[in-house]
This record gives sequence, structure tokens and C-alpha cells, in this order.
Amino acid sequence: MTNTELLPAQIPFRFVALPRERFEPLFELSAEELLARGARRCTVDSKPGFPCRVSLIDAEVGEQVILLPFAHHETTSPYQGSGPIFVREQAEHACPGVNEVPEMIRRRLLSVRAYDGDGIMVSAEVCEGVNLEEHIQRFFENEDVEYLHIHSARPGCYNCRVERA
Repeated sequence: MTNTELLPAQIPFRFVALPRERFEPLFELSAEELLARGARRCTVDSKPGFPCRVSLIDAEVGEQVILLPFAHHETTSPYQGSGPIFVREQAEHACPGVNEVPEMIRRRLLSVRAYDGDGIMVSAEVCEGVNLEEHIQRFFENEDVEYLHIHSARPGCYNCRVERA
């Protein structure tokens, strides 16, 4: 690159984890009460494999997590979405800094879905987590894109939301 060439401006972004308080009551429920809600308590038996959507880290072997159905895209558009997520019992809410990609995300093959303000999918790609920043930048170069959803590509589970910072 010569001195006259400019690097493209970085569009600041931020990962948004799910709030812990939304799930706290689940940890007080019995196995039967969880099952009645379509959820279950699990003991983690491998790492990685149980990504927490509150802390944005993989649970440690031996930890307790709740596996539950979750509506991750509540919109009036045809792109409504729900699916299973894990939440660690001891999770602390993650607040990654601007342009900080959680390590849990970097280790996975991802499906990145870009939505406009009406909840309509504008674009989508599959990428390795180690290359995610370039995809985020490309999506946010489109001014119609308001937010992104990050999913694990193989199982298709929702991981988190990415917004412009």
C-alpha cells in the first residue's frame, strides 16, 4: 500500500448478549417444571459445545446449563425466528467492547444474517469465526442493514446480535 492509499473506515459494532435476568427464574424450577416449558437442565460433558447466550462463553465441563427454546427474532416480518439456546447457571452478562468479538464466536463456523429495520433479511453468509470482522464490516457498509444475527452454522442455533456501536 502506498502512502496515498487510505484504509477503509471501520464501522464500529458491538455484540449484544441476552440479559441474565430473563432466565434467572428457570434455575429455581424442578426438572418436571422445566420440561413443562420445553426446557431441561443439562450437565456439560464437553467443551466447546454448550455456548452460553448470556455470558458469550462456552460452559466448562461439569457446569449446569439450561437448554430452552428461545424466540430470538420477534418481529412482524416473515423472518421471525426461534430455536434452542443454552444459558449457564453461573452466567454473568457479557458486555463486549466496541469491535470486540467474543472468543466463543471465533471458534465456530457461523451463519451471519443481516436485517433491516423492519426485520427483513437483507443478506446472509456463512463464514469462519476468525474472519467475522470483515463480514460484519461488509454487511454494515449497506445502510439498509440495521443489525445482524449470529448463528452456529452447523446446528443453526442463535448465538447473539450485533449492532452498530
